Amino acid sequence: MVIRERLAVTVGGYGALALLTCAVAPLVGSTPISFSRVFDRSIPFADNVDAQIFFIARMPRVLAGAVVGAALASAGVVLQALLRNPLATPFTLGVSAGAALGAVLAIAMGAAATLGPLSPVPLASLAGACVAAAIVYGLATRPGRPISTSVLLLAGVTLNSFFSALILFAQYMADFAETYRTVRWLMGDLDVGSFGAVGATLPLLMGAFAIFALLPSSLNLMSVGTDVAATRGVDVGRAQRLAFLGTSLAAGAAVALAGPIGFVGIVVPHLVRLMVGVDHRIVLPASALFGAAFLVACDLVARTVIAPIELPVGIVTALLGGPFFLWLLVRRS
Repeated sequence: MVIRERLAVTVGGYGALALLTCAVAPLVGSTPISFSRVFDRSIPFADNVDAQIFFIARMPRVLAGAVVGAALASAGVVLQALLRNPLATPFTLGVSAGAALGAVLAIAMGAAATLGPLSPVPLASLAGACVAAAIVYGLATRPGRPISTSVLLLAGVTLNSFFSALILFAQYMADFAETYRTVRWLMGDLDVGSFGAVGATLPLLMGAFAIFALLPSSLNLMSVGTDVAATRGVDVGRAQRLAFLGTSLAAGAAVALAGPIGFVGIVVPHLVRLMVGVDHRIVLPASALFGAAFLVACDLVARTVIAPIELPVGIVTALLGGPFFLWLLVRRS
């Protein structure tokens, strides 16, 4: 089967799975609703409880789960190829820790600044992600040379540890209510308040996906080695910069919207590779679609497993991703 046929079949299959998951998830919850009543225009919206639950309480978080899952899964694929490390995640480069630090500081200081539909915490999270990305990029680049992936990895790990220490310090100095809010946010949660919050991060996510669309062929060669890629005509420095920019945009926007939801960026790419192979022209779009379905399904479990109490979705992804991560380590050894 030629690449175009494989791509069409894969995108069609995973796309259908993502659409089905997003269509079913808003209908399921601790409060049952009727699909026919949701779209019954004869009932005023103010009196239609089913429509209010569907469009206000559930649909925004389903869309948030879809875009965040797609962003984290895609970023995981790109970073694993860029760093040539199958255990790399979207949070490896320290962008997530920088975003988390910004959000924690905003909560601890009671920040009130807003930008359109972005409340203070997501806004501070985006700012922290930008600062972290700028630091890592500055450390790993030299004029006229490709990015040093080893420095990139070490700088990201170091920043993760440093920012994590600052987060603990901010929590230690905060009062009980602020500490509870930061701990809850750090667990990762898709309980967004409106479609506006999702729409505010879409420009960043669309920019990241546009960059990812340029990379699959280069990633196929770079995953073998930068020397091999260079001899095959790949502008390694440009491809590395695009990959870093795309993953930073995706991770920063995802964390600003939903908090640091772990393991999606490592579980989904490896599951997809087991099913479709290692060609990034297939793996990248398949991972984005499967990541969307995966996170929406995890959020559905988080909303219903001990209903009416809702778990942070980050707990569910960690419970699923932790054993998978250990299995992957054992398999590689």
